[in-house]
Amino acid sequence: MQPSTLFVGVDISKAELVICIAGQRPCSIANDAASIRAWLRTVPAHALIAMESTGRYHALLAQLAYQAGLQVYVLNARDVFFYARALGTRAKTDAVDAVVIARYLEQHHCALASLAPRQRHPAAAAGIARAPCTGSGASNRLDPGVCRRADGAQLAGLNAAFQALLKSIDAQVQRLIDSDARMARGYRLLLTITGIGPQSGALLTTLFSRLEFANADALVGYSGLDPRANDSGTRHGRRRLSKKGPALLRRQMWLAGFSASRSKLFAPWYQTLRAKGFASTEAIVIMGRKLLRVAFAVWKSDQAFDSQKLGPKPA
Repeated sequence: MQPSTLFVGVDISKAELVICIAGQRPCSIANDAASIRAWLRTVPAHALIAMESTGRYHALLAQLAYQAGLQVYVLNARDVFFYARALGTRAKTDAVDAVVIARYLEQHHCALASLAPRQRHPAAAAGIARAPCTGSGASNRLDPGVCRRADGAQLAGLNAAFQALLKSIDAQVQRLIDSDARMARGYRLLLTITGIGPQSGALLTTLFSRLEFANADALVGYSGLDPRANDSGTRHGRRRLSKKGPALLRRQMWLAGFSASRSKLFAPWYQTLRAKGFASTEAIVIMGRKLLRVAFAVWKSDQAFDSQKLGPKPA
């Protein structure tokens, strides 16, 4: 007789994990490797474990649970938040959150994707590739008081240090990509796409190396660039982006779309979108979404970008 599935919800914080096994009272353990390993030894093999994505604090539990042979689910915190609101929970505590996560897993696990193993190089590159986007804006967010008290030479030196740091990070990303033959070839092919530069190419390379997408629609849905319908009866409401996926990917594709809109190849299409009444930001988002589909096709086909396959040029 097959044992019934055990649903485990874990609320993550920096110091501790609050654990709820469906139908049982929540308990807590320290968020460190020794405590997690000791607890995992008590968890049966048929258990499913879910946790919210909490930056880096959930990574240790997810990794150790996966290595222990358990099915692990990392949930979108926003989805769980609205699910808890729909349940009408009267309070918000760590124990309540763990109960909600366990209940969410029990009801929706058939539609969720469990954690998949990540290769060493893509995972490392993905972590580093996030830094240039963060660092490039850091120099522009200095405290105004500091800027007023510093002279031009000091600010110039600080900016030079930022640029040196970004170049160092870019070099690390490039070394990681070059260390894997498949990633290196895919990266070079992605750079043949008009609008895709080194930073966008590195991000897409690590994404395609880490995750397998069934088709381009799945990729667009993952990115959060898919328009969300808002209809009721005969009313057709305004479409807005779902923004379900990583904000970094959306930001990078927006930048790629912006770059492409200034190119000889895509400028006519951009002007056509503007003539149809789309705002400049909307037109660039549409172009970024198109470039994401093109990047997927280039990666899957293992062929360089061919502008002739884009279809008829806009009037």
